[in-house]
Amino acid sequence: MEKVKLLQGDCLELMKDIPDRSVDMVLTDPPYSSGGLFAGDRKASTRTKYCNSDYNGAARFQNFSGDNMDQRSFTEFMRMVLAKCRQKAKPESVCAVFVDWRNIAAMIDAIQAAGWIYRGIICWNKGNARNIPGRFRQDCEFVVWGTDGVKHVDWSPGFSVLPGLYNEKSVSTKKKHHQTEKPVGLLEKLIAICQNGGIVFDPFMGSGSTGVAAVNTGRSFIGMELDPGYFETACRRIAEAQEQ
Repeated sequence: MEKVKLLQGDCLELMKDIPDRSVDMVLTDPPYSSGGLFAGDRKASTRTKYCNSDYNGAARFQNFSGDNMDQRSFTEFMRMVLAKCRQKAKPESVCAVFVDWRNIAAMIDAIQAAGWIYRGIICWNKGNARNIPGRFRQDCEFVVWGTDGVKHVDWSPGFSVLPGLYNEKSVSTKKKHHQTEKPVGLLEKLIAICQNGGIVFDPFMGSGSTGVAAVNTGRSFIGMELDPGYFETACRRIAEAQEQ
């Protein structure tokens, strides 16, 4: 297989082109379908929910779709996607999916309903939570992770343990390529659980940060993105990473 394979379109349709039992890790950042506590909040555009044009220049990017589901629909949609991802994953492979506090319970349900063994939650302290007097800060977003079946433990001397908490600043507004972009440095640290030279798969590629992290760490990458504009951005960024 080529080191990088990028596909534009609906991941549920495109996954038929990926061989079964070929992927070493699924690492993805799907639309959260949150941005509020009520149905009316979730129905707003991603620019309205996640960007404030008064101070956040990420509003310059186009809205992305798939972010307006209620919790029941979100759970079923992610179950369908993660079940197909599991068909493409090797035994003992890892699935790691970003989500926020509003839909973390739905994602935990979805990953289990898709057949993965739920292993826990990784916390990402993003360092830019909004201050609201009289409330606890929402400092973290989360990664729900699991494995395809039993993942055997290597107890030989020198085995490494990965952290369950990462302190990594959010991508600065000026450097963003996407409204909800994740830091490449954080993704590189998560990819460390994938074997050297393994294949990382992201069905919600966005602007390609996971692909850049995979290239930077010597892994192969399969990425899928529905939005043509973000797909072009991902292709350019990943190509630049390969050149470097």
